[in-house]
Amino acid sequence: MDTENYLNHPTFGLLFRVCLVEENRELFSTLYAQRLFFVVFQGADGLEFEPIGRTDAKVLVENRMRMLRRSGMYKEYDQLQKVHQNTFQ
Repeated sequence: MDTENYLNHPTFGLLFRVCLVEENRELFSTLYAQRLFFVVFQGADGLEFEPIGRTDAKVLVENRMRMLRRSGMYKEYDQLQKVHQNTFQ
């Protein structure tokens, strides 16, 4: 989480990486409005974008935060907590 990652969505333009959800699945949001969220994963035909709602995106981030805290990954947890506050509050 030390570097910023971006993807170009074919319809919605530039997306930024919010966090890793699980292996090979990441949560991205539209760069400026932070209103549209996508779970992005590598599929058979390349990157696949699964649109999800803001509430579901928030739950994914909170679940990731719990996992980081339980695993003792406090630096990553602190970074994700800041992202959570900036994105959802």
